[in-house]
Amino acid sequence: MIDPIQSLSFAIQANPGVYALLLGSGISKAAGIPTGWEVVLNLLGKLAQSEEESITPEKLEEWYRKKAGKDPSYSDILAAVAKTPPERQLLLRSYWEATDEERTEGDKQPTRAHHAIADLVQQGFVKVIITTNFDRLMERALEQRNIVPTVLSTKEQVEGAIPLVHLQRCVFKVHGDYLDPHILNTPDELAQYPCAINQLLDRIFDEYGLVVCGWSAEWDTALQNAIYRCQSRRFTTYWAARGEPSDTACRLIEHRQAELISIGDADSFFQDVRDHVMSIKEFSTVHPLSVEVSIARMKRYLPEERHRIQLSDLIDHTVDHLLDQTTGDAFDTRTSMALNSSQLTERVRSYTMASCTLMELAVLGGYWIKESQLALWEKALDRLLSRGPSVTGGTTTVINLHRLPGILLLYALGLGAVAARHFGCLNSLFQAKMNLSDPITGYSGSALWALFANQQDIAWETLESDGITQVTPFNDFVHGALRPSITRLGLDHQQYVPVFNRLELLMAMGMYHRDENHMRGPWQVRCLTRDQNWNHILNEIETSISELKAKSPYVTCGILGNTASNCFYVVKDYRDYAMAVHRQRF
Repeated sequence: MIDPIQSLSFAIQANPGVYALLLGSGISKAAGIPTGWEVVLNLLGKLAQSEEESITPEKLEEWYRKKAGKDPSYSDILAAVAKTPPERQLLLRSYWEATDEERTEGDKQPTRAHHAIADLVQQGFVKVIITTNFDRLMERALEQRNIVPTVLSTKEQVEGAIPLVHLQRCVFKVHGDYLDPHILNTPDELAQYPCAINQLLDRIFDEYGLVVCGWSAEWDTALQNAIYRCQSRRFTTYWAARGEPSDTACRLIEHRQAELISIGDADSFFQDVRDHVMSIKEFSTVHPLSVEVSIARMKRYLPEERHRIQLSDLIDHTVDHLLDQTTGDAFDTRTSMALNSSQLTERVRSYTMASCTLMELAVLGGYWIKESQLALWEKALDRLLSRGPSVTGGTTTVINLHRLPGILLLYALGLGAVAARHFGCLNSLFQAKMNLSDPITGYSGSALWALFANQQDIAWETLESDGITQVTPFNDFVHGALRPSITRLGLDHQQYVPVFNRLELLMAMGMYHRDENHMRGPWQVRCLTRDQNWNHILNEIETSISELKAKSPYVTCGILGNTASNCFYVVKDYRDYAMAVHRQRF
C-alpha cells in the first residue's frame, strides 16, 4: 500500500491550489506560542493579582465567575486588565511577539512547519490556509518569501473580500488576530460564527480538498458544525494527528471519510509533504533520465543535506529505469547454452548502454560524496547486485553478466572518490555487504570486483576486440566504458589513466591485505600490465605513509590496515608479489 503522506503529496502536486489547509495550535506549539485559553488564564491571574488576591491557576475561572457573575470573556478580561487600546496592544504583544532574548533563543519564530507550508504556497500548491491560531507566524513565513497574502480575520474583512477564486493566497483566521480585542476564545464565543464566516467556510469545505493538522477539534463547536454541514466529497480529506485522535475528531474524520495520517509532529509532517511534492514536481516536469537534466539535478542536490530526499529519489529512479531496460528476452538468464563471442559482446554493450546515466551520476556522486550519502549509493549497489534470475537455470556466465551494471556503478563511484581523494568513503564502498541473492554469505564491493576481474565465471577474453589480444580484457573494458564519464570532473585522458590505475591498485591491495574469501592470486596484479605508472603510484603511497604515518590518508582510510606499519608492510608485500608475478610473464 502507498504511504498516506505519499498519497497526499501526489494529490497536492497533481492538483495545485485545490487543497486547503486547516491548522490548529499544534502548528505553533514548537514556537512556544500560548493557546488562546492559556492567555485568558494568564490574564485572569494578572487581574487577580491586581486586586491583591492569591488564586491558584486551577481556581481562576471559578474565581472570576463568582466575582463577575458570568463566564470569563477574553474581551472583558482584556478591557479590565488594560484600559486603553495602546496598553492592550503592548500587553498582547508580550504573548505572541518575541523579545530580543526570545528571538535569540529561536522562540516565537516561524517553525519548520510554517516554512514548509510557505514553500508550498510559493510554488502555487496551496492557496487557502484556514487557521484557528491568533499568531502571525504563518504570515511572517510567507513574508520572508516576499509573499503578501490576503488575511481575513474579522467578519467585516470576509464580507468585503473579493471572491475566493480570485484570491492568489489567503490566510483565513477564523478566530481572529491577536491584536483584535474581539477574538473568539471562550466556549460561548466558539459556539457560533457570524454568517459571513460560515458562508466562506461552507464554500471552502465544499470546493476544496482538506489537510487538517494541529487541530484537536475539541472546543471549536462552530468549526465542527461547518464541517458537518458539508456533504460533498469532491476531494479527499487528510487528517494528520499525533497519537489517537479525540472522539470528536474521530466523528469528523468519519463524516468526511478522511484519510488518517499518524505523525510525530507538525514540523516533520509538513517537511515530508513539501519534500515529496517538490520531488514529484521535478520528476514530472522533464523526463528524469535525460542525462544532462539528471546531471544538473545531481549538482544541485549534492551540496546540501536538506536535498537528501531528492538525491535519494534521483538515484532510485535512475536505478529503476536501468532495471527496466535490462529486463526482457534480450537479457534472459535462463539459457543453458553458452553465449558465443558475438552474443556476449552484444549483451555486454546493452548492459553498458543502459548504465550510462547512472555511471555519469555516480562519478559526480563519488567525487562530492559525504558520509551521510553513502547509504544511498550502497542501496543502489545492493539493488543492482542482489537481483538474480527470475527463474532458476542458466550458465554462471550469463547470470553474473546480469550484475554488470553493479560493478560499473562501483567503479564509477570509486573513480570519483579517488579523484577527490575520499579514500575513507572508498573503503566503505569496498566493504559494503551486498546480498547477491545469497543471504548467508553475500559479497563485499571489493569481492564483487574480484568476481569479475578474476575471470572465474565470465569469459571476458571472448569479447570482440578488433583482433587485438587482450591480456586484461575485463579491466580494459571497464577502463573504456568509464572514460566518457570522467570528463564530468574536467579530467582529460592523461589525467584519467592514473586515477583509474590508483583505484584498481587500492582495490587490489585491499583484497590482498584482507585475503578476502582466500582469493589471493596473480589476477590481483594483472591490471598493472596496462600502464607502467603503477610503480610511481606505489612510491607515492609508500612516501605518504612513511612521512605522515598515522595521518596519511592511506592509513586513516583503513583500506590497507589500521596502523602505519601495517599499511607500509601491505604496500611493500604487494609490490614484491607483483614483481615476482611479472617476472613469470603471465
